[in-house]
Amino acid sequence: MATLTVKEIIDATGGRVIYGNSEETFFTGVSIDSRSIGEGELFIALKGERFDGHDFLMDAMGKGRGAVVSAPPVASVRGKTVVYVKNTLKALQDIARHVRLERRPTVIGITGTNGKTTTKELIASILGIQHKVMKNSGNLNNQIGLPLSLTRMEDGDAFAVMEMGASIRGDIRELCDIAVPDYGVITNIGPGHLEGFRSLEMVRSTKLELYDAVKTIALNADDCFLMEGVSEKTGRSKGPDIVTFGMSGTADVYARDIELEERHSVFTLCTGEKCVKVAMNVPGRFNVSNALAAASVCTVLGIGLEEIKKGIESFPGVPMRLELKELFGAAIISDVYNANPASMEEAVKELVRLRKGRAIAVLGDMLELGAYAEEAHRRLGRWMSELPVDVLIAVGEMMVKAAEEFSASRGKSSESGRVVVVSSSSEARRILLGICREGDTILVKGSRGMKMERVLENNAGISCGSSGDTITGMKEIGNAL
Repeated sequence: MATLTVKEIIDATGGRVIYGNSEETFFTGVSIDSRSIGEGELFIALKGERFDGHDFLMDAMGKGRGAVVSAPPVASVRGKTVVYVKNTLKALQDIARHVRLERRPTVIGITGTNGKTTTKELIASILGIQHKVMKNSGNLNNQIGLPLSLTRMEDGDAFAVMEMGASIRGDIRELCDIAVPDYGVITNIGPGHLEGFRSLEMVRSTKLELYDAVKTIALNADDCFLMEGVSEKTGRSKGPDIVTFGMSGTADVYARDIELEERHSVFTLCTGEKCVKVAMNVPGRFNVSNALAAASVCTVLGIGLEEIKKGIESFPGVPMRLELKELFGAAIISDVYNANPASMEEAVKELVRLRKGRAIAVLGDMLELGAYAEEAHRRLGRWMSELPVDVLIAVGEMMVKAAEEFSASRGKSSESGRVVVVSSSSEARRILLGICREGDTILVKGSRGMKMERVLENNAGISCGSSGDTITGMKEIGNAL
């Protein structure tokens, strides 16, 4: 990143220097982790529910050049600068806003229930062909991760592509205050983080806080619930310019002639009467929607269709999100980063679409759904019972509800299937190795807290059926295969 001086830190935060003197002292970066802080960096001592960065202040000061604190250290450290503020998290956010305003890139904010990270990466891929682009690292998209990402901006960055996540009302507004976005993208609205939002309407109103902060916004025309919320807002006051994307020709940016292959997707991308054929390196209809979202905002930015095509086609995909692998002698769909009802449904659709032999779904709990959790899981089980899913391995307390509904609904029909309930991803791995066969197609998915990646760990020398076809110590519901 470009350097930050002590004077800039003071001007941004309103803090005061309690150790060290020169306002011209500079920092080569910002860190919140004493374990990974680099030489010359500034340590910001954040306080969390389970940790306090002040406990690691001396370790951080030994490596870095200074610190921002809300609890002064008992003694100074020679050659180090300490700035005192009332709230260190607010200081991090103020520093990030200062960097953003000083560097003056064009900032694009992306929010929505699903597809944020993929859309962010696609936009960065397109813009990166001709411009220097910075973006959130991974999915550092909250009140800590987003400002930390912004502090890493460098001189010459023409664009900052910022994913914005939300768990409660006001989160997007707060992130917009930090990042000051010029353009926005809302990918879709669905039942995610309902534990904090309480209702789908609250999810929508929170995501639409981005609408109030930008001069131009790209919206998913296929999402009727989102567009209804936009109509309510436009009826009350003048908002930003709108560009729409979707699968229908009525959108400003749309796709036609969609061909979903096993490992990629081919479609014709159109803006008005201009069209170009695109071959993505990632599968799934929802990824076509993500590509349209990226194309829509890039079109507004003046990027031509051929350049958009090149950026989309060079995008390799996002790790842990709908990765296609060959393990255990079977085809694996690994989508283990996170899960909510909408993304779970899309992943199961991909399992069914790609199946060649048996379809095996290894599904972990969908977390952070609050009072909606049980019904969401039961609804998933009922819906899946109507699909050609041969085996369901249900992981966790809530996914048991899905397993019960899946088994009960299958019992009313001529369909047969095996349903196994386990408490952990490690148990799910053992069960899977015992029953899978070459030629199976297997989906592994669940919320991040379920650690579903463990199902696919340490696979060297292992093949389907290596644990035998007899499963002991399990709770099984439904019919045997």
